[in-house]
Amino acid sequence: MEQWAQGDSVSVAVPATGTTDEQLVERARANDLTAFELLMRRHNQRVYRVVRSVLRDPAAIEDVMQQAYLAAFTHLDQFEGAARWSTWVCRIAINEALATVRQRGRFVSIDAANEELMADAAEPHTPDPEHAAAGRELGQIVEQAMDRLPDLYRAVLMMREIEGMTTAETAAVLDVAEDVVKTRLHRARALLRTAIERRTGQELMKAFSFGAERCDRVVNGVLARLQRRIEQP
Repeated sequence: MEQWAQGDSVSVAVPATGTTDEQLVERARANDLTAFELLMRRHNQRVYRVVRSVLRDPAAIEDVMQQAYLAAFTHLDQFEGAARWSTWVCRIAINEALATVRQRGRFVSIDAANEELMADAAEPHTPDPEHAAAGRELGQIVEQAMDRLPDLYRAVLMMREIEGMTTAETAAVLDVAEDVVKTRLHRARALLRTAIERRTGQELMKAFSFGAERCDRVVNGVLARLQRRIEQP
């Protein structure tokens, strides 16, 4: 069932589903803000991740996203459809993010990389509460490890592995050759694996810990059983 929305300045019904990006772009060119709102909502996750690959401050990320969308709306006449609109707007977003980095004077470094590829992920399983908690902790470890990657590697890894963009799309966003994307992805995987292995190695001593709550539960259970046994005639 289609949902319809109404723009702020122009009353134009735009279906939330069944409308292509290209159709929405054409309507947005006619100052249909409802169409542009749908474009933003449709691609916010991807734009966020692209900007997040460069910046870490939540406020700065939101500012850059807004600037990118404003620039995209202003220059919609320059979108020719050679690439997908999502790729085009992500290119604008990453340029805005890099401009912010340059304004802050942060040096973008590229460290030497281990050429070893990451191992395949384990087979999925039905999580229990303990595994779910472990999964959340692992997710935090991965995020922290990615944040420590050199900027260029983190951007490629975010786009290819997390957002699922193709090599060609990533190359278009970063304005580099596809071979460059492949090389950076290879090195990013190796760097990430090394960082995760180092961190998980430090965490192994904390693994399978027997917390106070569980300790109390077992001890109290044993004492209760022993008490009943003593009290039996």
